[in-house]
Amino acid sequence: MKNTMKTNGIGRYAVILAGGDGSRLKSLTRVISGDDRPKQFCPLLGGKSLLDATRDRVRLSVPVENTFFSLNAKHEKFYQTALWDVPESRRVVQPESRGTGPAILYSLMRIAVEDPDACVAIFPSDHFFTDDERFMAQVDATFRAVELQPRSVVLLGLEPDNPETSYGWIEPASSLFGGEPGGVSRVARFWEKPTRRTAEKLISAGCLWNSFVMVGRANAFLELFRIHLHDAFRMFDVSKRMLRTSQEKSLLRAIYSWLPDSNFSSDILEKAADQLMVKRVDEVGWSDLGEPQRVIGAIKDLGIKANWSPALAA
Repeated sequence: MKNTMKTNGIGRYAVILAGGDGSRLKSLTRVISGDDRPKQFCPLLGGKSLLDATRDRVRLSVPVENTFFSLNAKHEKFYQTALWDVPESRRVVQPESRGTGPAILYSLMRIAVEDPDACVAIFPSDHFFTDDERFMAQVDATFRAVELQPRSVVLLGLEPDNPETSYGWIEPASSLFGGEPGGVSRVARFWEKPTRRTAEKLISAGCLWNSFVMVGRANAFLELFRIHLHDAFRMFDVSKRMLRTSQEKSLLRAIYSWLPDSNFSSDILEKAADQLMVKRVDEVGWSDLGEPQRVIGAIKDLGIKANWSPALAA
């Protein structure tokens, strides 16, 4: 695919979220790695970790020097090896886990200090795609759209192939072209882990799986925090001049000792639904590898012969 990593003088950046504990996959990752490493650092996909697979995917649209990693200090022994080639300036290390809200906020603040006009894509590190290039072509198109519409934050919604009850769903608002592949609509509302009956209604109504991949200007994301998670935003905003200095670590310890846990989906996205857009993406073979059976399914799709027994992951 054509790699246009900078348009109209606007820098493209990525944040890869790699600070989770992966507790739902512990039964599987212990079998594979023999320790308690989180799933993103575990070689689940034929010797390649989920984090490695995500890095390979993201570099199709974002320069490696503009890719940041949201990490947790307690995982240092794992990320020091996995990210040996990533300078500390691009490692956004949280002293403690406070959920996806602070993880994303801190990462965005670090990028905004470096480039106030940055256009940022946020990627979880536990996804699987059968067609990385097709998916990243859609991310590339979303970058171009956001570069022209600086106030927009666009989520990538995946065309569902079954009434999945363990995913989040996005209900698009009615629009002329929003039902077409690649079409963009406003978000009407979010549905988090619906019942089977509700999921069947959602798929019939043209709703989408929420990939949690999203693209927007750094300032557009930060404005959502300012409105919907104001106290946390203010703590980082008044201290942003100390980021990227020798005082950053002590500053972060002080902030995180005060911060409550917050979830980006429920505390930001759901409250800001009417301010968001969703882009319809199809035929990319997506799965959120949050549960053992999905990992086993992805391995079968890749034709990988695993040297561990799937029965142990049940």
